Amino acid sequence: MYGLRIIIADTDPVFRKFLKDKLLNAGHMVVEEASDGRKALQMVFNTQPDLVILNVQLPERDGLEIAKIIDEHRGAPVLLVTEIDRQDEVIQALEHWSFSYILRPVEDTNLFPAIEVCVATFKKICQYEEKTRKLKHMVETRKILEKAKGLLIEHKGMTEQQAFKYIQKLSMDKCIPMQNVANT
Repeated sequence: MYGLRIIIADTDPVFRKFLKDKLLNAGHMVVEEASDGRKALQMVFNTQPDLVILNVQLPERDGLEIAKIIDEHRGAPVLLVTEIDRQDEVIQALEHWSFSYILRPVEDTNLFPAIEVCVATFKKICQYEEKTRKLKHMVETRKILEKAKGLLIEHKGMTEQQAFKYIQKLSMDKCIPMQNVANT
């Protein structure tokens, strides 16, 4: 997994540089760095990165709070960096939101696998949400078509097949989706 555009948010400039060097050596690009939660959140919505690496303990806004907001908007996958003493809090948050975490000290052996899992999980969630939206739309369209067919059957004495063909023909003649015809 190469070429990710990444935002790093951590209060420690030495740690940010350490992380940035590791990511650059692996072929990724660090597009922004922040030292507090408010700036990190602004950067996420302005640059739309491929990944956000956040320290759980940030001034202005807590890293968990920032992760929750990013997750609600599906802004980017979030990888939290935390200390062992906040691990339980992060694990509880994982039950409600989709992000990943790693413990300090950050090493290549835990950083890069965590990045891959975090990004892959985020992509799968987005794909499932898109499939769900499409299925909901299909169900709504089917309901509208069934209702329109029912009205045609009831008021015009058509068979179900005739009602469907009638809606389909109007759709083609007017160059509009069948759902729009059924809504009128």
